[in-house]
Amino acid sequence: MFPPTLAALEAAAEAVASREAWDYIAHGAGDEVTMRTNVEAWQRYRLRPRVLRDMANVSTATTVQVAPVAAPILVAPTAMHRFVDAEGEPATARAAARFGTVYAVSMAATTSLEDVAAAAPRGTRWAQMYMLRDRGRTRALAERARDSGCTAIVASVDGAAVPRRSRLKGGALVPPDWFRFPNLAAPGDETSDIMALVSDYDTAVTFEDLPRFTEWSGLPVVVKGVMRGDDALQCVEAGAAAIAVSNHGGRTLDGVAATAEVLPEVVEAVDGKAEVYVDGGIRSGVDVLRAVCLGARAVMVGRPVLWGLAVDGEDGVVSTLAHLADELLRAMALCGRDAVDRLGPDVLLTPR
Repeated sequence: MFPPTLAALEAAAEAVASREAWDYIAHGAGDEVTMRTNVEAWQRYRLRPRVLRDMANVSTATTVQVAPVAAPILVAPTAMHRFVDAEGEPATARAAARFGTVYAVSMAATTSLEDVAAAAPRGTRWAQMYMLRDRGRTRALAERARDSGCTAIVASVDGAAVPRRSRLKGGALVPPDWFRFPNLAAPGDETSDIMALVSDYDTAVTFEDLPRFTEWSGLPVVVKGVMRGDDALQCVEAGAAAIAVSNHGGRTLDGVAATAEVLPEVVEAVDGKAEVYVDGGIRSGVDVLRAVCLGARAVMVGRPVLWGLAVDGEDGVVSTLAHLADELLRAMALCGRDAVDRLGPDVLLTPR
């Protein structure tokens, strides 16, 4: 039986995952204050339900980048799914397709974009990537994303430094030596040293570089890792189709604001010129409702998807997404809103 809450799912996942895998999934930067605050910040927004509304037909369906999704819940890009499941990313891709949502495939996946596409050819996929110092390799990956059927590029912009992670032995990740990174490594590179590979991230990338992703792939660009309204507006002015508010799950710099705290500022700055997504600390369907009420088009879910994958593979991911969607549907009905596009800030009491 699927655990009744995501907290119970997390505990079940920890029980079955290897210690190395769990330390990697669960860790945050520094003292993990930001990681904890991401969760707590959503709970500060209290709900103000409407009553005596016809709630006979409530739907969580919506769209992202014109693609229909069963709920405003997307699968965030997370690395190395084979850490918790033998199939890894192909299982996640099939689960996202079964549920009816977008799966953003990580640049640090242990499966190639092409093999993920073959596993779920009818699923909607985005390709997440950083700009590498070798722009030719970045361009080649953007072209592969297009050719494998991805419909957007998720350009992560928070990789200026590789943080030292305190939970990990020696402060650095050492994955199994049989891991391969076919989207991140250079052709013919058989290394499993993920820390060496991510050192190829270009620390000199600027707003002026964002249009290159579209030039290379012909795909819209979602800029992920934005935490300020002024940065978000500059990204849109540089051609971004969407902004993903994210502090990398509290994994890069401790002391950063929670995503829930800055989401309203980003939404206001973008002013409808681009879709806005958010990740970080989403632990219930009520959190999804809160995010949409604050102006997010959808949330992106990372760690809970890995928990589901660890507990029950593909079926576990489907159950995790369905659990969140069911909670969202119930919360919408009890708040007197029968459609996602009818959710707004009036449903919330703003924290003081």
